[in-house]
Amino acid sequence: MNSLETLADVASQVRVCEKCTLHFSRKNAVPGEGPSDAEIMFIGEGPGFYENEQGRPFVGQAGKFLEELLAEIGMKREQVFIANVVKCRPPGNRDPLPEELAACNGYLDRQIEAINPCIVVTLGRFSMAKFLPNTRISEIHGHPVWVNQRLIVPMFHPAAALHQPSLKATVIADFKRLPEAIEMARRGGHKKIEDSPAVPEEQTPDEPAEQLSLF
Repeated sequence: MNSLETLADVASQVRVCEKCTLHFSRKNAVPGEGPSDAEIMFIGEGPGFYENEQGRPFVGQAGKFLEELLAEIGMKREQVFIANVVKCRPPGNRDPLPEELAACNGYLDRQIEAINPCIVVTLGRFSMAKFLPNTRISEIHGHPVWVNQRLIVPMFHPAAALHQPSLKATVIADFKRLPEAIEMARRGGHKKIEDSPAVPEEQTPDEPAEQLSLF
């Protein structure tokens, strides 16, 4: 299958998936959307109320804020692929459970492989943990890291800025630096970082060898 066919196949499987208990309360699964050859992939945490209603990612207030952030750097959401680490809404917007993350992990891996983005922007700590376990988002947000030949840029979830106004300026500042990371990835291609991609918690973001200091 080509990338478009793979994404369509994943989406069709996600919509009828019963691998975890989230399927009992979902109205619509949310596979993700965007170009099959997107250069940038955004990965959030899980669908909310409006996403569950429409079957599309980031269509609530956090989605509107994401579109505003993209516009600030001259981009539109139609240019990027947007997905989540879990494809069905956790009840009450609670955090996804380990077994739910595990159930959806294969779907997300197939999407990443099919799209092959040069940059993955993780939105929130659960999507960050897929690539950078044992790290704190408060320490590493906005700092690009090479993981398995792909540039990962961890960021706070847009919803966090809406719930905690003190974070809004931080989220905006991190997004404004994203074009520089994009250009670095384009020029440098994929670069493999040996050993563990994780940044130890006791180290600051500028210290570990795994971290790429662009900014």
